[in-house]
Amino acid sequence: MISIEHSLVEQIKAGSGFLRGTVVEELSDGNPSFSKENVVVLKFHGITEEDNRDVRADLVAGASPEVIFMVRAAIPGGVLTADQYLALDRLADQVGNGTLRLTTRQAIQFHHARKTDLATLIQTLNQHLVTTLGASGDAVRNVMSCPAPLPDRAGVGLGAFAEQIADQFRPRTRAYYDIWMNGERAVTAATTDEEPFYGRTYLPRKFKIGLAFPQDNCIDVYSQDVGIVAHVRSGNLEGFTLLVGGGLGRTHGRPETFPRLADPLCFVAPEDLFEVLEGIVGLQKDFGDRLDRKQARLKYLIDHWGVDIFKDALEQRLGRRLAAPLSLAWTDADDHLGAHRQDDDRWFIGVPIEGGRIADRGDALLRTGLRIVTERFRPGIRLTPGQNLLLTDLTNREGADVVSTLEDHGVLPVGRIPPVVLHSVACPALPTCPLAVTESERILPEVTRALQAELDALGIGEESIRVRMTGCPNGCARPHIAEIAFVGRRKGRYDVHVGGSALGTRLNVLLAENVAREDLIHLLSPILVAYRDDRFDGETFGDFCLRSGVGSGEAADRGERPPMPIPDPIDLGEHQPSPIHGATLP
Repeated sequence: MISIEHSLVEQIKAGSGFLRGTVVEELSDGNPSFSKENVVVLKFHGITEEDNRDVRADLVAGASPEVIFMVRAAIPGGVLTADQYLALDRLADQVGNGTLRLTTRQAIQFHHARKTDLATLIQTLNQHLVTTLGASGDAVRNVMSCPAPLPDRAGVGLGAFAEQIADQFRPRTRAYYDIWMNGERAVTAATTDEEPFYGRTYLPRKFKIGLAFPQDNCIDVYSQDVGIVAHVRSGNLEGFTLLVGGGLGRTHGRPETFPRLADPLCFVAPEDLFEVLEGIVGLQKDFGDRLDRKQARLKYLIDHWGVDIFKDALEQRLGRRLAAPLSLAWTDADDHLGAHRQDDDRWFIGVPIEGGRIADRGDALLRTGLRIVTERFRPGIRLTPGQNLLLTDLTNREGADVVSTLEDHGVLPVGRIPPVVLHSVACPALPTCPLAVTESERILPEVTRALQAELDALGIGEESIRVRMTGCPNGCARPHIAEIAFVGRRKGRYDVHVGGSALGTRLNVLLAENVAREDLIHLLSPILVAYRDDRFDGETFGDFCLRSGVGSGEAADRGERPPMPIPDPIDLGEHQPSPIHGATLP
């Protein structure tokens, strides 16, 4: 029996038959949409029901919206073969809108699919060993890792760890394969009619895990629910420092929601990583908030319990003490764009993808150019956390040919792209995302070029300022750690934040609320002038804002929150922590 004290989503999950629902029946009912219960279930299958918001306002009274679907492929570490990429590229025309959308979690999204396209899309992906299961929904999402195959990283194998973690936490239900694959499994996965780890209600909310190399924070490790930082000595992996409780989403008008950076928790040996991760995710499963989904992420559990209590609870589960985390230092957070040596004989090329959208637009035939070089040279494909793409395993000659071929198709090399444009990130927002309140990806080029023009006029156009834009406050583009962030407030208006670290290690602060789109650069202009005149040598824009006290500091003010029960101090083998807000279903 389901308690009324649990959210509606919890009730739907519990009654879904391990993500089966009535999806099969509704696939053939002639309706372009699904029931609200199946919409919840389908998110676990990587499918989000949307409507085309560009045409919503033009609908006559009583007319139905144009129902479309976003389908997300989970790609651990962003690693694809040439054959897999080409299959996804073909699907963009067959069932999508002719584009591929790279995400900030190294996944790929198809937009504008129809209900009748879903089976073809998912079957084709699985036939090429790409799954959508767990790409959305209340489970461990796509596992990130630094994609760069640099020479000093070959023996560490972070990508293999990302794949194993993804396998560890991928839902086991047979429903996905029964519905979409006629019961056949193309992607390796053990299946069952139950969920040995998740149970029938899975996690309270989505859960994000990412792996970082030492000193390289390209994955924004502090924004993860669990950040895993490798420690390497003389090319050998010694272990990992784990960070917990990161997350950048918030809700306008609810000060009890806030962005939060992850805290150091412990150090673990490589052979212990998977057991410790299961303990961490298990604590969130058992004690995360299942009543208020706005408070259901791990960051709120960590914030209310505190790291020490959380670590005690984890140690009790494991039956042993955990080592203290090691100190961390960061030197860069670049997205590995341009040409880099991979080893003695091979290179990789980082290709910038503005706004994460692989498309042919005007004279810039990016999608065609990438298809041609992938067909001709068969490179490895690695998607980056900054919505860009690496072409790997190229000889020196092949690398030069890749760059020239892309240029022939109107794709500018890194050196010819303005710095602000090169280091900008945006979420898709309108017209597809149901949560968006205003534009993001579609106006990002206009905003970043206006900002770049302002910098050029001030004589500081060479400065690389990291800009992120979102169409709502949910944080998909990780705006709250950017040096400049434009966060959608309502149609045509944004909250402006400044002062994040270029290394992704500090939250920014609020500069102004509800700023009209046409006033964004005007608002920043006096700060840019001060940066030009008063900065220290080598000082980044974010660090200058912090030192100068620019902004209100609201990002650090988490507001008042209702009290939540926390466990009493525990000894190994004695007591379990007390659950909070409907942590378990009867």
